[in-house]
Amino acid sequence: MNWAQLSIIFVISWWLVFLPALSIGVQGQHESGEVVPGSEAGAPVMPMLKKKALWATIGAAVITLCAAIALPLLQA
Repeated sequence: MNWAQLSIIFVISWWLVFLPALSIGVQGQHESGEVVPGSEAGAPVMPMLKKKALWATIGAAVITLCAAIALPLLQA
């Protein structure tokens, strides 16, 4: 596999891991009881985006590594 293929697999798998992770552990403002005036009551209090992006990067790296190992074996 070349670098272009690995890059494409990494980017696609990163988004596939990141998007479902966005909803994990999120608490809305209405659930915490502190709604900021002028904002949506369902807006998250602490979205933890950096932590979720880190986990998505780790997950995408594992998926890309598995693909780099498995795909040449399947093509043989």
